[in-house]
Amino acid sequence: MATMRYLFFGFLSVAVLFLGGAGNAAIADRQQSGSDVELRGSAPGAGYRDAESSHHYASLVARERIAAIAVQEICVQEANGNNDGMRVEEYLAYTGFGKGHAWCAAFVSWCYGQAGLAAPRNAWSPALFPMARRYTTQQIGQGSIRPADLFAIYSPSLQRINHVGIVRKKEGNWIVTVEGNVDNRVLCKRRPLTTIYAFSNWLD
Repeated sequence: MATMRYLFFGFLSVAVLFLGGAGNAAIADRQQSGSDVELRGSAPGAGYRDAESSHHYASLVARERIAAIAVQEICVQEANGNNDGMRVEEYLAYTGFGKGHAWCAAFVSWCYGQAGLAAPRNAWSPALFPMARRYTTQQIGQGSIRPADLFAIYSPSLQRINHVGIVRKKEGNWIVTVEGNVDNRVLCKRRPLTTIYAFSNWLD
């Protein structure tokens, strides 16, 4: 009888030890799993990456909108060939000028304004290409030019930028543009990259 009692208590002790160990292991697993989840949720830089992704998406949306607004203006033309006409004068008025002034930069500024952007807003085409906004030669070579970027044409006689337009898309060594004050109207052109003096980025 005593032997049976000892055997019973022996089995009971082993069972208690086993169950206690399994319980501790399960708790340890839960603690470890919770720790992993917490670490994954608070990984360094996670918030920054989310903000960067949101900014990138907003930039893409803005670029598409600006390009679409510019395309809608194709075929707008001057009334009498003197930098005039209701729509042309609306572009100029957006930059504080009246009819009779060159309006390529005013057109670009107006398109950005219609898309809800405060800048650029200037009728002077060189002002749309500050060095801080320009693409470097390396960036251009790497294909960084995107829709809604601005391009500049340089005048050797004036020794300055004298024309600006909006990039609609890039096709190899060419860009497709929307630009105003060319042949007295807004039109779409295809220009070789070799003829472009500078590109600027007002969105990133």
